[in-house]
Amino acid sequence: MKFINIILLFLLPMGLTAQIIPGSAQQTPILIEGGIAHLGTGKVLDNAHILIEDGKISRVANQKIEDVPANAERINATGKHIYPGFIAMNTRLGLVDIDAVRATRDFREVGQRNPHVRALIAYNTDSKILPTVRSNGVLLAQVCPEGNGISGQSSLMALDGWNWEDAVIAADEGIHLVWPNDFRRMGWWAEPGGIKKNEKYEEQKAEIEDYFEQAKAYAADQPEVKDLRMESMKDLFNGKKKLYIHTDGAKTIESAVLMAKRQGVSPVIVGGEDAWQMAGFLKTNGVSVVLHPPQSLPNHSDAHIDQPYKTAGILASAGVTVAISQGESWQNFNLPFQTGQAVAFGMDPEAAIQAITLNPAKIMGVEKKLGSISAGKDATLFICAGDALDMRTNNVTEAWIAGRKVDLDNHHKIMARKYEAKYPKGR
Repeated sequence: MKFINIILLFLLPMGLTAQIIPGSAQQTPILIEGGIAHLGTGKVLDNAHILIEDGKISRVANQKIEDVPANAERINATGKHIYPGFIAMNTRLGLVDIDAVRATRDFREVGQRNPHVRALIAYNTDSKILPTVRSNGVLLAQVCPEGNGISGQSSLMALDGWNWEDAVIAADEGIHLVWPNDFRRMGWWAEPGGIKKNEKYEEQKAEIEDYFEQAKAYAADQPEVKDLRMESMKDLFNGKKKLYIHTDGAKTIESAVLMAKRQGVSPVIVGGEDAWQMAGFLKTNGVSVVLHPPQSLPNHSDAHIDQPYKTAGILASAGVTVAISQGESWQNFNLPFQTGQAVAFGMDPEAAIQAITLNPAKIMGVEKKLGSISAGKDATLFICAGDALDMRTNNVTEAWIAGRKVDLDNHHKIMARKYEAKYPKGR
């Protein structure tokens, strides 16, 4: 009972925090004038004029737009930067609030073969983390299950909505497979214990391929008696879903991609610590990579200390479609700054922006709808008073998801106002 009381006391302040109301559908046209627009395609418009109508971007120009509706709301963005909404890949956003409280964690199921598990139905639009993250320009997230083996299906969600049905943008767009390691690292990051060969690696690979063979045969036969797990795998073989393979090593990346190619599915590498060594192989096979955060330490004792900072730039220069992820949940607040780290170590700034906007949209197959500031796409974008990738100047002032105005308030800002009132400056 004492433990329960402690948990309740911990959660109580969060429960009393004012709830942020989801945005309403766009009512009147919006014209953003004079900003520096980073289109997400690698291009920049220095004097951008963007017209938003009915939740869509209707016109984008580098000069004044004529024939603007008389009732349009005009926003002067002179000297400010305009970006497509950043997309967080491979994240538990909305699936966990407090890691230490089991009741707030809903991102993992038991078992090794769970292709039927859907992350989106566990997505919590009332999570206090979502407003904190989106106030830094992260407006969309690929919400993913976790676990060993086949962990389930991810979905692209908007970080605003009354419920998961409102928030979902691309439902069940991919299945996640955790590839076995050929070597196991012993110990943990603070006390590394060397490396041990995985004696069962070949056996584990064979089991995965056998399962995919069964799923492929099931998809071809269309049996009358349905198997929920196999039904969930079917869209891998007709190209409607991607196979996200979580692996880091050069050898395991090669093995995983070749297996996927043999089975006729479209692979995406997630993690990809050694992907820079396989850039040519990945480019040739048309395989995209979702990288772990650049602000990481290398796992190899003989690797350059700054290798994780450079990997995204190396892959982008080689022509590989690369996305940068932050992972976890609340840490996605730092996604722009993680991306800025890659810029500091040689990645082109606009390519870096593309790695958290258009490239994730391409990987998930929604590039015709999202990922760049282009006429005809959803008006999911934000205005920043400074460079969004620089923690010293990032200051998001306004944001929209499909034309809906996003409330940029969050728990941190509410608490800041509270204590600024208690301890005013100069008193």
